[in-house]
Amino acid sequence: MHLATYLGLLHTSLNTLAEAFREVGRGHGDEPDVERTCSMLAGRLDGQVDALTPIVERYGEHREQEPDRLHAAGLETTRSGGVGLLRDLQDLYALASFTDITWTMVGQAAQGLRDRELLDVVQGCEQDTASQLTWLRTRMKQSAPQALIAAS
Repeated sequence: MHLATYLGLLHTSLNTLAEAFREVGRGHGDEPDVERTCSMLAGRLDGQVDALTPIVERYGEHREQEPDRLHAAGLETTRSGGVGLLRDLQDLYALASFTDITWTMVGQAAQGLRDRELLDVVQGCEQDTASQLTWLRTRMKQSAPQALIAAS
């Protein structure tokens, strides 16, 4: 069964995304809403890891490196200025999208296994991930005009 591979991908991507949110929040502390929201979203991701723990204990996990590779390529450090914020948010969006589709794949396995506990975890965490993506999309839309047109 390859569910353990996807649980490992999910576990790694959740941890990577949480740290990336923290990094962007710290790097863009001059934007109070970004700092606060990134910190809050990172905490929610920690909660997703906690919710996933009993599932991982039941099915096991095989850790893959894709989310770490995405993190290393895009978020080793934050960029400065308006365009930097925009690009950092876009990198977060790409990583959150990876996490989102991984939840979807794990959800499909949960349906096939008829694992009600796993389905409940997936549904709750997919809603959290959808909220992350919505905030990122909205914040990028808010930042784009100033960063792309009016910035010095």
